[in-house]
Formats: sequence, C-alpha cells, structure tokens
Amino acid sequence: MKTTTAFSLLAAAALPLSGAAFAAGAKSYEITGTVLEMTGSKITVQKGTEKWEIDLDPTIKTTGDIKVGSKVTINYVMSATKVKGSAEATAETTPAAPSPSPLP
Repeated sequence: MKTTTAFSLLAAAALPLSGAAFAAGAKSYEITGTVLEMTGSKITVQKGTEKWEIDLDPTIKTTGDIKVGSKVTINYVMSATKVKGSAEATAETTPAAPSPSPLP
C-alpha cells in the first residue's frame, strides 16, 4: 500500500462501529506527531515521549505525503468494541421495584 493512499483515522479497532460513532455525535480528537510505522491497517505516531498506535479505517482520506518520519495530524473518535457490566454496578444503578401497597 502506498503511504499516500487516502486515510483518516479512528481510535478504536471497531471499524464497523465507527460510522455509528460519527452518527451518534461522538466527540472528535486530534493528535500531531511523527510517523514511526505505517501499515495498511494501522499507524504508529510519536507525540513527545508517548507512542500512539491507531487503527486505520478502510475509507480514510489523506492530504500530503505520509511516510515514516513525516509529521502528521490525525483526527479520530473513540468507539467501544465491547461493554461488560458487573452485577454490583447493575444492582446499584437499577432502582428497586415498588412494593405492593398494603390493603385498607
């Protein structure tokens, strides 16, 4: 894959959910850094001392020459791939059913 192939980035690995995230109005974020590695499915960017590994959506768009060593700005949204509740959290957040009123 040529590094100049169009791409826009999403932070989560859940590509099927990415459209839903945009439709639901998920907050978008931006990161600027230097490209350390790029494959057809992900890009790794160095921002200060932090390394960011971000999955690439197959429908991404890009401008400019993107290659290892390039400075890039990535716009992304966060999307969940799995949500698991616990019994304790459910008990705390679920209101108790009202008890029947006493007979007159």
